[in-house]
Amino acid sequence: MKWDRAGHVVALKAPVIESRLYRVCCVTDTDHLATVRAVYDATAERYAQVVGSELSEFYERPLDLAFLSAFVELVGVESGLVGDLGCGPGRATAFLSARGLETVGVDPSQAMLSVARQAHHGIRFEEGFLSALPFPDGFLVGAVCWYSIIHTPPDHLGEVFAELGRVLRGGGHLLLAFQAGDGEAVSRDDAYGTGFTLTNYRHSPDYVARTLAAAGLQVSAQTLREPELDHESTPQAFILAVDPDR
Repeated sequence: MKWDRAGHVVALKAPVIESRLYRVCCVTDTDHLATVRAVYDATAERYAQVVGSELSEFYERPLDLAFLSAFVELVGVESGLVGDLGCGPGRATAFLSARGLETVGVDPSQAMLSVARQAHHGIRFEEGFLSALPFPDGFLVGAVCWYSIIHTPPDHLGEVFAELGRVLRGGGHLLLAFQAGDGEAVSRDDAYGTGFTLTNYRHSPDYVARTLAAAGLQVSAQTLREPELDHESTPQAFILAVDPDR
């Protein structure tokens, strides 16, 4: 589904999107995207049972929530639509919505979207990829990628950030959270019992910041926290950026 600037549903059109910086061909079913969707389609209900459909102290620390709260303050309520991009079961979507933001969750997995809709009535959830979002140019006043770039190879981040820049309004804010490293790939064979190999990327915060800047997005804050939770084996990175007024 796709909306125009007035919020009306329009038909999806050609898969080539005009970026501010260069043309981006939105090929959504490259191998890593197809694998991510297949894994989460197969495991959506089990995944939601494990991590829950709300943010919690089992998976978020106070600093994590502080960055989300700062994002809410920066965007401001009643300012327009905010996207939780790669929303999964809608954990961050619900957090933002509960604090007064008009929020839409976007995910490539239809099964995950079904779980999110069942858990969070009254919140919009739509299908889309980080590299091919179902919005017109400048449609969002803010966007959150809460651990959703972890399946994007480093050499595809430029495409993703160009797409984020396309859908953000001038002055719009972006929050990224991800597992930090040096860009190394960590693969799991037979992920969640699906038979697929699912790869996570521990992105370098400096590389992410440089790639954001190359896409025209200005980093305003970034930090690392050391691993504190049982499931964490690497530092956690948080980056706030803004799409400058043009």
